[in-house]
Amino acid sequence: DVLVSNHPQLAGGSHLPDITVITPVFHNGEIIFFLASRGHHADIGGISPGSMPPHSKKLEDEGAMIIAFKLVRDGRFQEEGITEILKSPGDIPGNSGTRNLHDNLSDLRAQVAANNSGIRLLYELLEEYGLHVVQAYMHFIQHNAEISVRSMLKNFAKEHGSRAEAVDYMDDGTPIKLTIDIDENTGNAMFDFSGTGPQVLGNHNAPPAVTYSAVIYSLRSLVGQDIPLNQGCLAPITFNIPKFCLLNPSSDAGVVGGNVLTSQRVVDVVLKAFKACAASQGCMNNLTFGDDEFGYYETIAGGAGAGPTWEGRSGVHTHCTNTRITDPEILERRYPVLLREFSLRQDSGGIGEHKGGDGVVREIEPLRPLVMSILSERRTLQPYGMEGGGPGQRGRNLLVKKTGLVINIGAKCSATIDEGDRLRIETPGGGAFGELKE
Repeated sequence: DVLVSNHPQLAGGSHLPDITVITPVFHNGEIIFFLASRGHHADIGGISPGSMPPHSKKLEDEGAMIIAFKLVRDGRFQEEGITEILKSPGDIPGNSGTRNLHDNLSDLRAQVAANNSGIRLLYELLEEYGLHVVQAYMHFIQHNAEISVRSMLKNFAKEHGSRAEAVDYMDDGTPIKLTIDIDENTGNAMFDFSGTGPQVLGNHNAPPAVTYSAVIYSLRSLVGQDIPLNQGCLAPITFNIPKFCLLNPSSDAGVVGGNVLTSQRVVDVVLKAFKACAASQGCMNNLTFGDDEFGYYETIAGGAGAGPTWEGRSGVHTHCTNTRITDPEILERRYPVLLREFSLRQDSGGIGEHKGGDGVVREIEPLRPLVMSILSERRTLQPYGMEGGGPGQRGRNLLVKKTGLVINIGAKCSATIDEGDRLRIETPGGGAFGELKE
């Protein structure tokens, strides 16, 4: 049997397009491991193509919800059952079922196959080394990560004190506040998000799993050793995330933007508390477009924040984006669009001793009327600099009409773009580190 799940608040998911397929691994009739693969599906229904609606207010607006379902039962792929689930959002007025059922089913089969490949490799390890050795080394890897994080926290406390604090604000003014209290003797730490604003009537609420992921990523980045990313990094950490705040919303709250926008800001806040580097673009610049026949989704790069010894990188997917953009040739071959411009946004990074990275410009022209949606942040508040460094430029989302008229469509917008018009995305730059020396 193989399980499938995607619910952010009730099943540890991130947002609904991220579907997780879980396969148990048996040895002598007992489950010894679980193997999982998570993939972002380009469309799973909801109120707009691409299932990343800028203006969703409830989870049901964002697509099909799965707490748990047996995707494979007794070795048989349950196509009828999963098809019914993926089409179910269409029963809600104003919603649609998945627009890419064939792709969904193919991708889910691929995820099952990936798990099976992982199981085969695990069995090869067991045959070569034995279960006891394999399990022991899994514990060793986690224990090593725990020791590394504890050491980093102790060293930080000795140099900067046992308490670290930081706050940053979403474009709507919602604060993300973090207080870190470190035990200098044990290396334990409390990450307390008290003071973070309440959940919003929108979709940039973030389920707790997103905050855990942002913190584990940040800790792994701060550790001065090359260690695999694993759960051991969080062993010294205790969390306090107040219920019904932006980072721990109710089970029916919209969250599709939390995984791709708020997650970036949580990373910035953690790194700010540790005085590690200036803010990066703080956004994944989520662009979706499509119609009743297809949905397409991409994230767009921007500028990275500078640090005490380095310049911010330009035109990169920052922090935990985990995606790469589609090649221009493939984009134009498979979809009814032209890519008019894809370039660095010159001088958009902050100015300082170490310059922030530049954002990018991406301009797309549809070849037939398409619903195009942008879900973004840092269009109001600039990515901050650190230690006297200047901020990066805020981003802009522009509709360029074929008449030459240019319209600012704001940070979150969904609209039908006509043939000949162009959507121009200018992504934020990163903040600089240190004052510019004469």
